[in-house]
Amino acid sequence: MRPKPQSQTNSGDLFRARLDQIIDLNHELARLTREMAWDWIDDELAPLFSDKGRPGLPTRFVVGLLLLKHIYGLSDEQVCARWVENPYFQYFTGEEFFQHRFPHERSDLTHWRKRIGEKLDKLLAESLRVAHSTGALKTDDMARVTVDTTVQPKAITFPTDAKRRPAA
Repeated sequence: MRPKPQSQTNSGDLFRARLDQIIDLNHELARLTREMAWDWIDDELAPLFSDKGRPGLPTRFVVGLLLLKHIYGLSDEQVCARWVENPYFQYFTGEEFFQHRFPHERSDLTHWRKRIGEKLDKLLAESLRVAHSTGALKTDDMARVTVDTTVQPKAITFPTDAKRRPAA
């Protein structure tokens, strides 16, 4: 089922700290939060969900975690652990109040990556748009693209492979 949007109360709470009151709103992640087109991303990913079943995790939460994971070069476990410690991570993923526990299962990130599949190019396009609009990426920087294929599978046969051994 399509994820429900995260609700914002925009009011105080006597027993919880509002993130926008304890963080520096000029921090790079706070500025990136304001630049991202979260509603557009949600609309782009909405067709990947059915109308039946349990609602999925909020799009902004999961996409924010995936972006944080790649920005800081973290594993799924590391990004979830840092999310609990870092109010900027929580603010970036749409939380309103500071949370002391991770609200979902770490394995949900894996399920989301499988679900998104080919839509990752939409997220890449949005990240490039934000980088260009904020001045972090100039048009000249996109004139040449370098592709690193070190993680691509190679058609190399090693001497230890069974097909290379001499027949007995």
